[in-house]
Amino acid sequence: MHESGPVQMLLRICTISLVLATLSAAGDPSPLITKSDRPPNLETPVEMLDKDGVLTKNEHFFVRYHLANIPTVDAKTWRLEIKGDSVAKPISYSLKDLHSKFKQYELVALAYCAGNRRSLAEPHVPGVQWSYGAMGNARWRGVRLRDVLQAAGLKNEAVEIVADGADGPVLNSTPDFRKSIPLSKALNEDTLIALEMNGRPLPQDHGFPARLVVPGWVATYWVKHLVSLEAVSKPFDGYWMKTAYRVPKGKFPGDPFPTQEQPEKSPATSIVVNSLITNVSDGAKVKSGKDLVIRGLAWDGGSGIQSVEFSTDEGKTWKPAALEKDYGKYSWRRFHFTERWSDTGEKQVLTRATNKSGLTQNSEVIANPGGYHHNAIQKLKIVVE
Repeated sequence: MHESGPVQMLLRICTISLVLATLSAAGDPSPLITKSDRPPNLETPVEMLDKDGVLTKNEHFFVRYHLANIPTVDAKTWRLEIKGDSVAKPISYSLKDLHSKFKQYELVALAYCAGNRRSLAEPHVPGVQWSYGAMGNARWRGVRLRDVLQAAGLKNEAVEIVADGADGPVLNSTPDFRKSIPLSKALNEDTLIALEMNGRPLPQDHGFPARLVVPGWVATYWVKHLVSLEAVSKPFDGYWMKTAYRVPKGKFPGDPFPTQEQPEKSPATSIVVNSLITNVSDGAKVKSGKDLVIRGLAWDGGSGIQSVEFSTDEGKTWKPAALEKDYGKYSWRRFHFTERWSDTGEKQVLTRATNKSGLTQNSEVIANPGGYHHNAIQKLKIVVE
């Protein structure tokens, strides 16, 4: 049930304002970029991604909400319900229960919005107009989703797990944000109910007190402010599954989601292989004869990055970049290379990543109505003086 009325509306607005004020108070000279303020959708500037390195600071992490009724959860009274027609014994857990009754695990994983780079789509597509920074990498700690589900007596007929958060719509006509994942992904040992982010309790704007972490999959499945997990024997047909976050069938590689397939559309699942230069902006100037060190990030949906290459002759030839420390297959990987130009004029630098499954970035954008999975090779202009 979603409350309405002037008092509740004021409380919702105050909550959103508190989220924005908390982020602004971080004191960083390059604050998050506001894409919308109700609901709050905030993007990380690329220079922050470079500055933070492998682990994005909590206060620099992009913020994504679909609905504007954002709760302030009381950790003392919060409960997580495990229910559905495919559990033998419905049960609920307190925050203390999750900390004390289950073994804790942690991993480094990239949270990546499926619509990252949507603003670069041609022709224009609707939706939050993200540039490059609707993504962040963190160390997540919590309990395995499968441990919690199995404690409730998961039945053999379960096909999906439906996650619901405490956030909700302002208008009754707006569909609640609920997402499902296939049972195979729910039982994967790396899928977590996260309670901590980079060594601290989850911040309010990142899902306090608990959120799903579905590593390797786009962040729409990483439901925040969890209040229930429902094991169901039939495919979930809510709006955010049946209609939203769909891509043309067969256009993108990714983990299968058989129970959600449609004749012409598939759900967006795995993060596609990609890379980004982070320390040099388009149009940057450099002196001829001087070394330019270029840094960046590369990532994929969980195979791990095999290599990153760069080209300075419009893709005719490619050279290997140096890969830095590997933080795990779900983490992005830093890379760097050095280039020097002896002549002057406009130059172009291209980068492309290849993962351990042999998939390489696309040379062109694969158009789709949602502007999802933009992973075209980046082309950066350098002006040599």
